[in-house]
Amino acid sequence: MPATRRAAVLGHPVAHSLSPTLHGAAYEALGLDGWRYTAIDTTVEQLPDLVRGLDLSWAGLSVTMPLKHAVMELVDHVDPLARAVGAVNTVLVSPAQRGVSLTGTNTDVHGLVQAIREGLAERHGTPEVPVQRAVVLGGGATAASTLAALGELGCTAPRVLARNLARTATLQEAAARMGVTPRYEVLDAGTAPEVLAGADVVVSTMPAYAADPVAASLRSQGVRAGGVLLDAVYDPRPTALSQAWAAAGGTVVGGERMLLHQAVEQVRLMTGRPGPVDAMDAALQQALGAEAA
Repeated sequence: MPATRRAAVLGHPVAHSLSPTLHGAAYEALGLDGWRYTAIDTTVEQLPDLVRGLDLSWAGLSVTMPLKHAVMELVDHVDPLARAVGAVNTVLVSPAQRGVSLTGTNTDVHGLVQAIREGLAERHGTPEVPVQRAVVLGGGATAASTLAALGELGCTAPRVLARNLARTATLQEAAARMGVTPRYEVLDAGTAPEVLAGADVVVSTMPAYAADPVAASLRSQGVRAGGVLLDAVYDPRPTALSQAWAAAGGTVVGGERMLLHQAVEQVRLMTGRPGPVDAMDAALQQALGAEAA
């Protein structure tokens, strides 16, 4: 293997990504002086040429939107979890008889599980709390990873609240592959607070500001929240939903915790060494603090 290794995050747009901060901190903590991690703005149309150009100087790729589905058709192997979820966020490069072999995997599920466990530990004093009632807001790609994460945590029949059920076909196909049986409902901001209040875990996968009407209803209705909310959005931070949830007495986990833990798993897969959580977390907090200043 070359002494110098490369890795990058691909997406469009990608300039805002915190992945270079997280992976760079990991390389420094692990003493990997020859490793470099960058961000490469890449469209779906540009992706095939970039993937075909990978050689053994590359350790892997982090893949973000809108490339998580498209990249599945460009790698040699897709691991079972990524295949079930229907999304690849990590590409690993390894030697093959003729050049390189590319494997697509998914660390978003790991990131979600660890982030939710952080919230459970804060709420209950232990992360090993069975999740019996869960609600997912949104029906896109992150929702599919969320269903897999909730399944790992013991909840195989969550409620999914989506603004447009006609757009959940891909999610429903992923759920069937994973053997989970969600209940799909139209998201109504007026009735959502009562549904959310009874959940052990709520995961919002909705885009920035999209959950603001739900947040307003939470505040106006005065419901009490007894569970953990993970809001996948980390910009803006905090979100209106997370503020309303905290005001209702619930426990909030920011989307940056998912980001951290999925990156920790990527580092492990790409380097073969455990991701240095503390060093990566410190770099993340510093970066978020600088953005907020």
